[in-house]
Amino acid sequence: MSKYAGEQVLVVPRPLFDAIGSFHGIRTHGLDEALEKLLDPENHFFMDRAEAEADPTHKQLIPYCLIRCGTSILNYTRGKSGGEDRLHAMRSVGVGGHINPVDTGGGRTGRDAYFAAVERELNEELVFETTHTNRIAALLNDDSNDVGRVHLGIIHVIDLDNTRVAAREDALANLCFSELAELQGPLLPNLESWSRLVIEGIANL
Repeated sequence: MSKYAGEQVLVVPRPLFDAIGSFHGIRTHGLDEALEKLLDPENHFFMDRAEAEADPTHKQLIPYCLIRCGTSILNYTRGKSGGEDRLHAMRSVGVGGHINPVDTGGGRTGRDAYFAAVERELNEELVFETTHTNRIAALLNDDSNDVGRVHLGIIHVIDLDNTRVAAREDALANLCFSELAELQGPLLPNLESWSRLVIEGIANL
């Protein structure tokens, strides 16, 4: 039996991503037009996750939320209970996950279902004791490794009034806030590839 237990995840065909304009790293230009196509119900559908994880002809859409308070950025170690074995024990600055059929409840589709997924993932993974803002800042892609080839990140920047945030799940181990200078310096080699790209390109976010 698959470790994903029949989980269904939202995907877009790779040719759609290529038509939007394939890239490596962070992309901020043409963001509204790209999102309109990616989140159009005519252009995406649900696929069995076990199949999707091994199929580079499709990209799984992943909200990737950067959470910060001033120059301090939330980061954590991916624990063994997380769904992606290939990222275990790596440090991450991104919170989020897959979009599932549950997010279409109440007849939601497209953009509405996507934002419902973002809120669900944040509430499942973290406890916020502070107000925060949430905006989409960029797309994120890295085809240089097996994980990146089958995923496409949508970067959200979440700004907090204070650092009173706690983890709800063991998958977010050693949760803390670190200064940007630390993440750009001594902590950079410990970051997963998407997080390195975010930290290296943070000036554009």
